[in-house]
Parts: sequence; structure tokens; C-alpha cells
Amino acid sequence: MSVAISLRDVHKRFGRREVLSGITLEVAKGAKLGLIGPAASGKSVILKLVCGLDHPDRGDIDVLGESVVGKREVQLGDLRQRIGMLFQNYALFDFLDVKGNVAFPLEQRGGFAADDIAKRVETRLRAVGLAGSEHKLTGELSGGMKKRVGIARATVADAEIVIYDEPTAGLDPVTTQKIYDLLAEDQARTGATVLAVSSDVVALAKFVDEIAFLYEGKILYRGPAATVADAPDPIVRQFVRGDLEGPLSKEKTQEAEA
Repeated sequence: MSVAISLRDVHKRFGRREVLSGITLEVAKGAKLGLIGPAASGKSVILKLVCGLDHPDRGDIDVLGESVVGKREVQLGDLRQRIGMLFQNYALFDFLDVKGNVAFPLEQRGGFAADDIAKRVETRLRAVGLAGSEHKLTGELSGGMKKRVGIARATVADAEIVIYDEPTAGLDPVTTQKIYDLLAEDQARTGATVLAVSSDVVALAKFVDEIAFLYEGKILYRGPAATVADAPDPIVRQFVRGDLEGPLSKEKTQEAEA
């Protein structure tokens, strides 16, 4: 098995709170892995560590055969061009219009003719339902529109790894399904490795191959997405089925968010 993403004994602390407590995780090339868990369980932190946007306190992280631990921004440039990233807070450039935001990864990578960039951008925007919005500024977009621009930008360059942080948050069920259908088609076409975080476990489970459940800084479960609701651990079952009593009580979640 060829591995695209590898985390080995990764620890991360923010102040007195240890968010990741010895995470070991591998994602095979071409696989789709979903990360779920209660609020503040470290899901988005893992995504940032994989991209080199943050660094672990201890442990090793390899992405596409290259270590990202301790690398400076300038050293991560080439690797980042092989990764598509959808940020939870959109991270769009407010000084660029929609077209400019989606074209940005292609322009940064270089090697694309202007006509090719324009065609790719047009195709992506049409796919996410934003045809005709090319010249709108980010301030003119709703939250759902910003999310779709972010998806178009993350997928426009056919990256080897695509990371999605809450790809359908704030979208209605019909649009959510359309987005996941699009992401599945893209992955089938490119063979990209996918790492996705979503609070919509039902929709995510239909998209990914496997799901890993994070709880109190550790991976409590990893297994097939299709059977996650029947996981042997009761904490996983309670979370997936939407029953937040007991170990995942409201008080516990609020404490984690504090």
C-alpha cells in the first residue's frame, strides 16, 4: 500500500489543553478518509498539521513522502501546490473577485495558458452552481456561495491530495448532496487522496471509504464508513446516532469548547 499521509505519535497542545495525544494515522493514496468527533476534538488541527500550517509539539508527519515537521513556509511551497484545501472559514481573498480566487492555485503553480485557466475556472464555477458569478467580490457573496467558491478553488488544479474542512456546512440538504456528488466525481476522475472533516456524518459517510472518530485527543475508532453507526464502541455509536447523553453530554462538549 502506497501511503499519501502519515502521522506518527503526533501531540499538540494549546496552552494547558492537549488537543492531540499521540495520534497515529495513515491514509493510502487514492483513499477517502473522513474525520468526525465532538467540538474541539482536534479534527481541524490535524488538517492544518498535514498542510504544514501548524506544527506538532511532538511526532512525525509525512505528506506525499515528504516530512512537513519543522519546515519553513518557503520550504513547503512545492508540496502545497500538490494539495487542494477547503478552509472552514473560506479563506477567500477579498481583493480578488470570484474568478480570481478560483484561478489563484493555477496561477501560483504556473504552466497553464490563460485560456486554459479561464476554461478550468468556468467549468468549476458551473459545477458548483455559480456560473455568472465570476466578477462578484467576496463581500457580495452569501456564506453558502463563499463555501462553493472555496470548493471550486480547492478542486480546480486536480491536486494529488484534497482536504475539506466542513465542505457543506450551512448548505441545504439538496445542495449538500449535489456538492458531495461533485466531490465524488472529482475524486473518481483524478484519483486524489481525500481527507475530510464534517459534522454531517450521514452525508460524509456516503462519500468517504472510512471514518476515524476523534475523542479526547485520540482516535477512538477507525473503520468502514458504511458501518460506523454500528461501531463497537458505545461513545462512537452515541455520537453518530445523534444521542449526546452520557459520555458526550452537552456539558462535556461545552467544556471542550472552552
